[in-house]
Amino acid sequence: MLNLWNESDLEKIAAGRINAADTPEELVDLVYASRLLGKDDRLVMHGGGNTSVKSVLTDFIGNKVNVIFIKASGVNLASVDAGDFTPVRLDPLRKLQQMYASGQRHSEDDIKRFSTREFKNFLYLNLFTLTDHMVSRSLSPSIETLLHAFLPHRYILHTHSLALLTLSNQTEGDRMCREALGDGYGMVPYIQPGLGLAKSAFEAYEENPSIEGMVLHKHGLVTFGDSAKEAYDRMIDGVNRIEERISSAERKVFASVPMPASIATVEQVAPIVRGACSFEKTPGEKDYQSFVLEFRNSPALLDYLKIADLETFARKGAMTPDFIIRTKNHPLVAPAPDAADLEGFGKALRERVERYVEEYRAYYERQQQATGMEVSMIDPMPRVVLVPGLGLFGLGLSAVDAKLTADIAEHSALAMLDAESIGCFESISERDAFEIEYWDMEQAKVRKNRNGGEFAGKVVMVTGGAGAIGLATAKAFKQKGAELVIMDLDPTALNKAAEELGAGTLAIPCDVTDASVVRSAFDTICRTYGGIDIIVSNVGVALQGRIGDVSDELLRKSFEINFFSHQTVAQNAVKIMRAQKIGGSLLFNVSKQAVNPGADFGPYGLPKAATLFLVRQYALDHGRDGIRANGVNADRIRSGLLTPEMIKARSAARGLSEKDYMAGNLLGLEVTAEDVADAFVHLALEAKTTGSITTVDGGNIAAALR
Repeated sequence: MLNLWNESDLEKIAAGRINAADTPEELVDLVYASRLLGKDDRLVMHGGGNTSVKSVLTDFIGNKVNVIFIKASGVNLASVDAGDFTPVRLDPLRKLQQMYASGQRHSEDDIKRFSTREFKNFLYLNLFTLTDHMVSRSLSPSIETLLHAFLPHRYILHTHSLALLTLSNQTEGDRMCREALGDGYGMVPYIQPGLGLAKSAFEAYEENPSIEGMVLHKHGLVTFGDSAKEAYDRMIDGVNRIEERISSAERKVFASVPMPASIATVEQVAPIVRGACSFEKTPGEKDYQSFVLEFRNSPALLDYLKIADLETFARKGAMTPDFIIRTKNHPLVAPAPDAADLEGFGKALRERVERYVEEYRAYYERQQQATGMEVSMIDPMPRVVLVPGLGLFGLGLSAVDAKLTADIAEHSALAMLDAESIGCFESISERDAFEIEYWDMEQAKVRKNRNGGEFAGKVVMVTGGAGAIGLATAKAFKQKGAELVIMDLDPTALNKAAEELGAGTLAIPCDVTDASVVRSAFDTICRTYGGIDIIVSNVGVALQGRIGDVSDELLRKSFEINFFSHQTVAQNAVKIMRAQKIGGSLLFNVSKQAVNPGADFGPYGLPKAATLFLVRQYALDHGRDGIRANGVNADRIRSGLLTPEMIKARSAARGLSEKDYMAGNLLGLEVTAEDVADAFVHLALEAKTTGSITTVDGGNIAAALR
């Protein structure tokens, strides 16, 4: 591992800091060291790791106060800034240390009660108030605050080095770590983060005050120093020594199992995995909570997935407790997906998921009773699925969450194989795993992802996504937590819409009248997110002409766009939804023209009338699959269909002002694209409505349905 420290880079950060006079120089140095650690996912991943520096600040009445700046809970070290460190008053923490110092009588139960009930409140009560510019947002103090506070060193860096975990997560981990690091590092047996760990770490320091770091077994590597550079140099040096120990060890060769002659593709497998790992929000209601999937299939990972002992390896537990809240304590191992028998794969996978859920419930009940923790069970579904011959899926309630899970799972799998190849991997106990998984301070890191909106975990596709109605609809679904796919014929407009919707939007240029292009788009959706839950088939073009004079060419073109495109999109969506077996929602932008045609508008109204009956046919034929089909009949919406030129012409033809023409309904109100978007969202949420057409026109009796 390379030492990346560069003084000129540090100077650039120092020169660019906000209100330099008020930002302590030592904090700037810590920011730089932290970012160097965060750049390498072999050291920390996605909010993991902790760094701190001790400082002296002046309070609002002029008193000098000892403070520790520590990276806030869940903040990524790779992008950390000065405002991402919580300042905590150090003296009260040191008084706590003295209370629990060696020689005083405090039971392990006393320590555990403090760690679970009082810890968070104690930290919040001792936060130091800074000027507004130094704190970027409301932050939670790290669960490792006491560890950093109890040690006397100025700078402290703590990583979850995969090399360290590979060596320490062994039945003989203590011996192997001592061989690699020598006497310059203290050894701390595994204990849950909090007061107990802080106390044990300080005792390790007291035994040998000259140590330059310590191993937190099955947890992480800590180094310290008088300067940020010294602590960073020691971290890199320590990791390199551990890596040298690993590379010099004699390695086992693992037997592999044969794979099917033809492995199914990720496009075929992902929807099956996604559906099997979904669950009913309310039993019996068939309203499912689904997950977004992230797929990985590096060559090294595929080699790991072929080993004969994969099931045994997978059950050995997490690489470090920090990962459990993201990945659960172990993944689900799926059967190898034979392309010739996808139905058999799906059946076997669902059986394995059921078994996983049963085992998780038993684990929860067993450990909840053993620990006495007053906690409610989180959903028992796996967060990582290993598919031999294909790859790995990470599951999350958002694409970001799924990617994070997949990152951790991929690195963990390879590190675990490395650990087994030089010894015998050994994780923390089941009870320790439970106490971490259900610890409130750990759950707080991911709780916000569980409340991401009504459509968290759902994948929504909108055709014509760059148009007025399509973009408004995409925004409405995103506001409620959906993962978005927008498709449009115009790449320039599509990219602009994607920028407006923000990061994470999947934009696919697509001619919806080309069946092969549409099929390819759905393959991309499956590769990216794992499947689909809701489609809004929104594309349309308002072609005009007197029906007795219109050419066959124009009429057929209108049917291709205004009818057959809806059928092509829906048919591809249904194929995926049936593979998922968790239902779905088909939403169509029809038109009031379907029931209340306008003069010389036949080329548009005729295919729209057919689309209205397409909605009902899908409701009739696929209700048995749990798939709902509904539509919206809108009228006079400013969009690519109803252009300013068309509004001017049609209002003039009726002898009305443009304002009166657009508000020509019973309510006298203009209907907007946002109103149509709200209707689509409403229909998507109506779990027991299908075959319905909702009018969004301000009131038009001639266009009203029963």
